[in-house]
Amino acid sequence: MELILVLLLASTVSGCGTPTYPPNLSRVVNGEEALPHSWPWQALLETFFPVCGATLIAPNWVLTAAHCINFHTFRVVLGDHNQNKQEGPEQSIMVDKMFIHPKWNDNCVSCGNDIALLKLERSATLNDKVQLACLPEPDSALAHNEACYATGWGRLYTGGPRPDKLQQGLVPVVEYDVCRQNDWWGSSVKPTMVCVGGDTVSTCHGDSGGPLNCKGRDGKWYLQGVSSFVSGKGCNTPMKPSVFTRVASFIPWIKETMANN
Repeated sequence: MELILVLLLASTVSGCGTPTYPPNLSRVVNGEEALPHSWPWQALLETFFPVCGATLIAPNWVLTAAHCINFHTFRVVLGDHNQNKQEGPEQSIMVDKMFIHPKWNDNCVSCGNDIALLKLERSATLNDKVQLACLPEPDSALAHNEACYATGWGRLYTGGPRPDKLQQGLVPVVEYDVCRQNDWWGSSVKPTMVCVGGDTVSTCHGDSGGPLNCKGRDGKWYLQGVSSFVSGKGCNTPMKPSVFTRVASFIPWIKETMANN
C-alpha cells in the first residue's frame, strides 16, 4: 500500500497542468470561490501586502505582468487559498531576479509586451498543492468562445472588496477580429493579446499578472494568458472584455530568458 501511495504522489507532481484536485467547472456567471488547490500553479506576488497574481511555470520561475514590477523586494507565495490565514501548505519564496520584457513600455500598457519573468531564490517543492502550469506551443491560437478560466484574488467588482479566498471565473475567448472592432477595444488590442469574458464576468483590479487557464485537447491546463488590463470604466463593461498578454506569442523570449539565467 505504501508503494502505491508513493507512486500515486509521484504521478501527481510530475509534468504540468494536471491538478491533483480538479477544479469545479460549473458555468457560473459572476465567478465563485475556487476549490482549494485546484489551480496549484496560482501564485501570489507580495511586497508588504499582496500586489499581483503570478503563475508557476518551472520550480524556480513564475510568470507575471510587467506592470506589476516596480523593483521592490518581492516574495512569491505558492500553495495559498485563503490569503488571510496560514493553512499549512503555503510556500513563501523570495524573488532573486526579475526580467521584464525588453519592449515593455510602462507608460503604454495597450502597446503590449506586458509580461515579466521572476526567478526565485530557491525552487518550490512540488506536491499535491503546488504544481506547474503547462506553456502553450509558440503562436498557438485560441478558438472564439473557447472556455477558459481566470483566477485570482482581485476585487469582486469595480470598487468592491478583495476576497480572502481564491476566485475563479469562466471567461470565454473573444476572437481578435471581434475584439479589435472600433466599438470594442479597437487599436488598443494587439495580436499579442487575448480578450476574454465581457460584461457578465471579467478580471478586476488585483487580478493583474494572474493566469488565463485553458484546457488543451490532451486534458492538461495551459497558461494561455497573463492578466493585463480592463476598461477604465469598470471591470464588467459591455464590449470591453478583459485583456491578457497572449503567452503563446512570447514562448521564445520565455525559454531564452530561463535558459540564459
